[in-house]
Amino acid sequence: MITGLHAIIYSSDPQADRSFFRDVLGLPYVDTGDDWLIFKVPPTELAVHPADPGGSHEVYLMCDDIHEFVASTTMRGIECSVVSDRGWGLLSTLTLPGGGRIGIYEPRHEQPVVE
Repeated sequence: MITGLHAIIYSSDPQADRSFFRDVLGLPYVDTGDDWLIFKVPPTELAVHPADPGGSHEVYLMCDDIHEFVASTTMRGIECSVVSDRGWGLLSTLTLPGGGRIGIYEPRHEQPVVE
């Protein structure tokens, strides 16, 4: 039985990005040794979209109020793109301290409920 999802973000500056998830987003974590942090994230959802063979995968952090999230992270010096309305959700992208980008997503579609 599947019990969760483990996502990996590759980074050219993993220490800076780990600090971002720990200090800016305040995600709970465990240190598995040598400052190798594993973060607990809120419940997840998984969607499968059509793609060409060998397509890529994307990771989005979900939030309840994307405008508030973008404003608060921008005030902390984190660069975020302009919020775009896709109808099914509001999207932005933030630039991690290590230079990588990750999506931010306020869903407007029905979400699965765990019973």
